[in-house]
Amino acid sequence: MNKKIKMLSLFAAVACALTFSAQAMHIAEGYLPVSWCIGWYAVCIPFIAAGLHSIRKKLQISPRSITLLAMCGAFAFVLSALKIPSVTGSCSHMTGVGLGAILFGPAATSVLGLIVLLFQAILLAHGGLTTLGANVFSMAIVGPFVSYGIYRFMRKTKLPAAVGVFFAAFLGDLLTYVTTAFEMAFAHNAIGFSESLATFLGIFAVTQIPLAIAEGLLTVVVFNVLEKYTANELRDLRVL
Repeated sequence: MNKKIKMLSLFAAVACALTFSAQAMHIAEGYLPVSWCIGWYAVCIPFIAAGLHSIRKKLQISPRSITLLAMCGAFAFVLSALKIPSVTGSCSHMTGVGLGAILFGPAATSVLGLIVLLFQAILLAHGGLTTLGANVFSMAIVGPFVSYGIYRFMRKTKLPAAVGVFFAAFLGDLLTYVTTAFEMAFAHNAIGFSESLATFLGIFAVTQIPLAIAEGLLTVVVFNVLEKYTANELRDLRVL
């Protein structure tokens, strides 16, 4: 009984906190200890360095694809800035990074994600600067790597590209959400890691799953348009 009371207390505390911060997958300022903030920054550095190198190589191969790169960044910025009310009074949101991962690879998308999250933290107070490393790791590293891996795997099965795009964006969104839950559980687990993780996962599950489905469908629509009008650039990038 005492354990159940602690679980309910933790759930209520997190729900109340998120009601004010309204960040969902973007962890707000003050929600991670300094040691964890520094640690996540350190983890992200090699991925960002690899991403800068990847972007340079891809633009050398296809200079005209710079417009596509900018569009992928804008797509991620808009989708991840649209906050949808959640059952707890806080919010959930899409990520938009699956498209960039499919077109330019996960390393390049990590740089786009960093830029998106930095601007959102500064201009929209969505996320935070101290928690930027954690947010980059979940949304700009884990999400894109999952999306890219799923897309490449699905393409090898000879299924239509649209199927691979859908599952890439869908699972990239979900794994971003799961990673953020792990990040919060690592830092806040007074009643036990498993209990904390279950609480954080449960808070947004009701809204995040339909949002991930919606992101998958929207990404398919955008990809189909790009396939029609920018086929040459996509072939240069070896997407098709």
